[in-house]
Amino acid sequence: MFKAGAERLGIAQPPLSRAIGRLERRMSVQLFERTSRRVGLTAAGAVFLAECRKVLTAVDTAVSRAQRSGRPNRLTVAALRGTGSGLPAGVLRSYRRRPGAADVDVVFARDQVDFVRNGSADFALTCGHEGLEGVEFTELAQERTVALLPVDHFRAAKSAISSADLASEGIFRPDWPEGTRDEIIDQVAMGALLVMVGASATDRIGTAVVAVPVTDVPLTQLVLTWGPGIPAATRDAFVRTAKNVTAKHVSAAGSSEDSARRTVRTTRWRPR
Repeated sequence: MFKAGAERLGIAQPPLSRAIGRLERRMSVQLFERTSRRVGLTAAGAVFLAECRKVLTAVDTAVSRAQRSGRPNRLTVAALRGTGSGLPAGVLRSYRRRPGAADVDVVFARDQVDFVRNGSADFALTCGHEGLEGVEFTELAQERTVALLPVDHFRAAKSAISSADLASEGIFRPDWPEGTRDEIIDQVAMGALLVMVGASATDRIGTAVVAVPVTDVPLTQLVLTWGPGIPAATRDAFVRTAKNVTAKHVSAAGSSEDSARRTVRTTRWRPR
């Protein structure tokens, strides 16, 4: 362990071992359990490691927020890959057209809220209230949950399905899988995956995938999150834009779902 650590730090092993020994003596606690066969963290060492990681994260957050506070007329928005034609893009396009809008940068992240929390982004659009500790947020809209199915799936022509219907499918994944949205939609189209998603995320599913409402799943809450330090006027303008665009987008998504299901019912092959 010490050898690998020394290599990562770019120093020899003996100075690292001496530094750890001095730290243990100063703290009056043993951080590592050393035997002839292995070196591992003690219980105290594990606690110290976890707390040090928190400190380093806090320092990184402080640096990011301080850097962005020096650029008061610039925002950073965290987004998922594959949402370039979806709701986040619509919000950004509309906001940029506002007189006096701040310059906007986009960073792509799987967990956008973490980017807001650690200071790497100012805003993020997410679903639900889970994991929003430490950030401010506002609810934008509620939307129904839909299942994404291949167009030739035997349930694709139904007006609605239940979560039990989906759970009976071996290829159903209750949690959003790894990968971009386009990759996941491709897997659905190829019959390798079934997933649930908020209706506003169906804008780019194409003709090979169908969105069918799931009857017994609560409505999905679209939430806009943001971090501290954003000038009030800039923050309020972005929030107002997000609310206006979301209301229109959710309404349009519902119309698109109905149209898609009508198309499936019209074109489905039936034996003579």
